[in-house]
Formats: sequence, C-alpha cells, structure tokens
Amino acid sequence: MPATGGQVLRDVVGVVAIAALGVAGYFLFPDNLALLTRLIALALLALSLDLVVGYCGIATLGHAVLFGAGAYAAGIACVNGMTEPLTLIAIGAIAGAGAGLVMGTIMLRAHGLAQLVLSIAIVQLFHEAANKASAYTGGSDGLAGLSVGPLFGVFEFDLWGRTAYLLGLVLLVVVFIGLKFIVASPFGMLCRGIKEDPIRIRAMGAFVAPNLLKMFVISGFVAGIGGALAAISTQVVGLDSISFELSANALVMLVLGGIGTLYGAIVGTIIFMGFEHIVSAINPFHWMTMVGVLLIAVVIAAPQGVSGLFDRLWSPAGRGGRS
Repeated sequence: MPATGGQVLRDVVGVVAIAALGVAGYFLFPDNLALLTRLIALALLALSLDLVVGYCGIATLGHAVLFGAGAYAAGIACVNGMTEPLTLIAIGAIAGAGAGLVMGTIMLRAHGLAQLVLSIAIVQLFHEAANKASAYTGGSDGLAGLSVGPLFGVFEFDLWGRTAYLLGLVLLVVVFIGLKFIVASPFGMLCRGIKEDPIRIRAMGAFVAPNLLKMFVISGFVAGIGGALAAISTQVVGLDSISFELSANALVMLVLGGIGTLYGAIVGTIIFMGFEHIVSAINPFHWMTMVGVLLIAVVIAAPQGVSGLFDRLWSPAGRGGRS
C-alpha cells in the first residue's frame, strides 16, 4: 500500500533523529568514537538481517558470513595496495552481495528449521575456511597492518577515530534511507507478501525464490558495507567478524529493537552495545547473563521490541502498517 502522510512524516523524523543522535554522539563521547563506529557497523549488520528475517521471513543464524565477507574483502584489498576508503567500502559491499548470492541460493532450497540449520552450517564452514586460508586472511592471528589512506585525500584516519565515525554515520543514514525506499516499494511489498503467504503469491503468478534471493543479495550488500567499515575503522580483521556468536548477537539486537521495522535494528544495536559496555565494565564475567535477563524482560513486556512501543505511542489506535 502507498505510504501515508503520517508514515512519511514518521520516516523523516526517524532519519533526522538518527542523524541528530549520531552528531550528538560525536560531541558527547569524543573518547569513545571507536566504540560508536563499531556500533554503526553492527547496526548495518542488524539492518541487513532485518531485511531477510523481518521482511522475508527467512530463518538465519549465519548472517555474519556476509559481514565477514565484506570485512575480509576490504582488508585483503587494503593489504594489497588499495587504500582509498570509499573504494574499500565498495569492495566490501560487492563481496557481501556475492556472499549473499551464494548463501541465499543454498538456504532457499530449504524451509523453516532446516533453513536455520543450513545457516549455522554455512557460517561454521566460512569461519573454518577463513581460519585455514591463513596466507590471505591471517588465520587465527587476524589480518592486521591495514593502512587506510585519507578520505578524499584530506581527512586522515587518526587514533581518535573521528574520520571513521563520521564516514560511518553518513553511510548509516544513506543506507537507511535507501532501505526505507526498498521496503516501501512494490518489491518490498511483494517480499512481505511472500513472508505472510507464499502459496497465495505463487498463485498470483509471482516468483517466490528469485525475489527472496534478490533481497538476500541486497542484505549482503548492506552487511558488506558494515564489515568493510569495521575493517577500516579498526585496521584489523579477525575471525570474530565471521563467527556464529556475531550472528547470534545480531539476532538478539534485532529482537530487542523490533523485527520488520528497520528502526528496530538501530534501536536494538544501541541498547545491546550500550548495555554490554556498561554491564561488562561492572561484571566482566557474568554480563551475558544480564543481557539474557534484559532480553527476556523485553520479549515479555514488548513482544514487538522497543520500536513497537514507539509505534504504539505514535499511533495509539494501532492503525496503519509499518514500512
């Protein structure tokens, strides 16, 4: 259905709020810009996961494959002399899209629980492949020594992470706007329809698997950008970039924020990363237990995630769809 005036206004306010929070973070936490850049990279991963889980209904616990593909592609290119930041971001995005094509082709041959098991198997295989290909990836030691050139030949990537953070913030806003157009387009509506009733969509004459695969490739493109940003900002790529743990954390972020909204991916990442940063400093051994308690509390109190509470505040009568 076409976007209503209220939905457009909400999206404009949402984009402005994301940009405003990003700018505020730059000035309020100048000593923690590296952490905030990591948050942005993971927010891009969560956004990419929302595309396939929230809008297509594809069960996956292996999305770190797409993030890691972007990180390793950018890292390997940088080690081999390609140091221009935007080019590295583009390389990471293309690698993520390619990984999405491969992963989607395999996963869409199954459904439900089998699909979930396939995703776990894929991330474990990619993780082990990255570990064994140590000549290219650095193996368990990681790919270190990345020397990224200045952005536009002017803005250096300094120890404070100012350039990396601002680059990440711009990427996040641009990607978010692009994804809002995609999920509100006829293609996005078709993917939602496939999630709700794939049999009816087939009866209407539309192709299910090819459209889901397209969304998987778009998801990989976004996750690849996040991976490349992480590689550029930290100047190191490790096996944690392609781990099952990262995939599970991304899903937790999405559930905390709310599935199928895009906003939930960002909100959930902020909550998870902020909670992890604060609680792990208080109790570094049992902070995951506290994260589990938080997740249970949110799921019970707000089954649609924190962004679902915002939706109810914006539209008390609960009318209108999300886009």
